[in-house]
Amino acid sequence: MKAENSAREKALKIAEIAEDKKADGIVVLEVIKMTPIADFFVICSGSSEKQVDAIAREIEDEMAEQEIMPYRMAGRDQSRWKLLDYEDVIVHVFHSEERRFYNLERLWADAEKILEENSEQV
Repeated sequence: MKAENSAREKALKIAEIAEDKKADGIVVLEVIKMTPIADFFVICSGSSEKQVDAIAREIEDEMAEQEIMPYRMAGRDQSRWKLLDYEDVIVHVFHSEERRFYNLERLWADAEKILEENSEQV
């Protein structure tokens, strides 16, 4: 149970960092009962490629200050969808167009929403 609480705190901290960088439509989904790949997903978006880069970079930098490093990263050379895998928390930072296209919230509709802020229409 302690690990789940720790993952929840991590997910909420990441959402807070994204909010500080003006990310849109921040959503934290609890997926622990649905998949073995993570306990939580953090999904957010930026309106430009520069903003997507800035959000992902800030999350990575602030988590590194707490000595929490991503296990894997994807999209490093792209600015439309960045993925940061913190093992128990997976972060998706989308360009708003890609977010509407992939619509992860619909794919994971049965997941409990822990947080949903300034949601954009997806």
